[in-house]
Amino acid sequence: MKQFLKNSSKRISLPGAATLLVSTMLISQVLGFLRTMMVNGNFPTVGAESTDSYFAAFKIPDLFFYVIAAGVLGVVLIPVLSEHMVKNDRRGVWALSNSLMNLMALIMFGIGIIIFIFAGQLMHIVAPNLSPDQLHNATTIMRFISFNPLFFTLAGILTSTQQVFGRFFFFAISPIVYNLSIIASIYIFKDSLGLIGLGAGALIGAVLQFGVAAIGVLGLNFHWRPKIDFKSTDFWRILRQLPARSLDQGIDSINSIVETNRARALGEGYVSAYENAFTLHTAPVLLIGASISTAAFPRLVERLSQGRPDLFRKDFKDVLRVLMWLSLPVIVLTYFTRGYLARLIFKRGSPEIALILGLLAIAIFFRIIYTLFSRYFYAHKDTITPLIVSVFAIGLNIILVFALARDDTYGLAGLALAQSIVSASEVLIIGLVIMSRDRKMFDKEFWQMTMRLMSVTGFTIVAAFIMIRLLPLNLNDTGFFVLGGKLGAITLVTFSTHVLVSAMYGFNEGKSVLRKIRDFVYRPTKVQ
Repeated sequence: MKQFLKNSSKRISLPGAATLLVSTMLISQVLGFLRTMMVNGNFPTVGAESTDSYFAAFKIPDLFFYVIAAGVLGVVLIPVLSEHMVKNDRRGVWALSNSLMNLMALIMFGIGIIIFIFAGQLMHIVAPNLSPDQLHNATTIMRFISFNPLFFTLAGILTSTQQVFGRFFFFAISPIVYNLSIIASIYIFKDSLGLIGLGAGALIGAVLQFGVAAIGVLGLNFHWRPKIDFKSTDFWRILRQLPARSLDQGIDSINSIVETNRARALGEGYVSAYENAFTLHTAPVLLIGASISTAAFPRLVERLSQGRPDLFRKDFKDVLRVLMWLSLPVIVLTYFTRGYLARLIFKRGSPEIALILGLLAIAIFFRIIYTLFSRYFYAHKDTITPLIVSVFAIGLNIILVFALARDDTYGLAGLALAQSIVSASEVLIIGLVIMSRDRKMFDKEFWQMTMRLMSVTGFTIVAAFIMIRLLPLNLNDTGFFVLGGKLGAITLVTFSTHVLVSAMYGFNEGKSVLRKIRDFVYRPTKVQ
């Protein structure tokens, strides 16, 4: 155990951290899809046990977590802690984390009590028109998970601090534990508690996630103390930055509540359909955008702490190029294979899910880019600019949702269309702000690279189009082997085309993939 903890504490390179986070995030997302598949497979989208209740129950706890706590995790806490690490002040790192953890624990405990008491009233706001049975299920699930934000907050502070020490492993695996717990709850509680058992599974998962985070601090000389150091200057620095960052994070949750409310108003089962499609669209955002941006963030902060804006700019553009190179074939595949994905994973409601996912495809690209763009400002300790952009985004989204998501306009598809418009607007605005602050960031070389990448993507689109013509989605296509086989073949050819053409256009990413394939294929084999 000691040796394992020692090894997990070794600082790893940016590519190494990114690889670890992407790998574990991939496992987590696969488990997330499996969880969603099993929820949909074991519970109906309509009726007393409708999954609408399950999805709606998480909205308020998630909102409070993002508004109150998520702002301190990573982007606010890490820059301040990094300053202490530059000075080799480990004691200061843990003293600050200890104070913040104690304060947030008190706040989130109080929030948990409020959610528990007023769960019924809150559900009327989130999802109107629920039947009495559905309302009972949703309210009970919400009460089960009312203290989940507390456990997520404590786990988040611990794992964010670990990242400063170069320990990413426990941060990476904690979501896996959470998903496994919900999956297990389907088998354990289905016959006894029904849909409500999912809430019990989520609560157990949150506790276990905190437990994993707590194990991660072993060997880092952390000793918890029941103390909040209000005299600490850095403690107040974090608290001053917190409101802006928290509101910025919370805006996405507010958007989600508005969308859930609107989806429920459009018809029963629509909440589940939209949430399922949104889950598919979110997967690449987390896998590519969040994982790589999270891994890069400590390095970006370190560059500024070193007084090297030139190296910050170089690292930022390098990460941005990787994000763009990876995300473009993903959105192409998402759009062209939306029907295959929906039918393979969700079965019920797949036409509606496929329609929504197709409209959300463009949002994938912009949301991936936004994960890095926002960190430009957080690295500079600027939480106000992303907040202003987010306030604009929520206003635009609410307007578009009520304009587009009506029975006489685009219906449920209007929610997805609004998301794509808003995500593109966010990136455009925040990108213009970055350009105004650093004119060297997006230079001629960057735009030339972007145009070459667009040319590569053109070939990727043609490859995907040809493959879906050769392997069309037929009405009688069912089962993993048929759908999975077609989906795998389309993905393989499309992505291979992207890699090959990228290498021809001089992209190092494409050359690197081909080099690794070559090394693997032609690796000498020892004959015993």
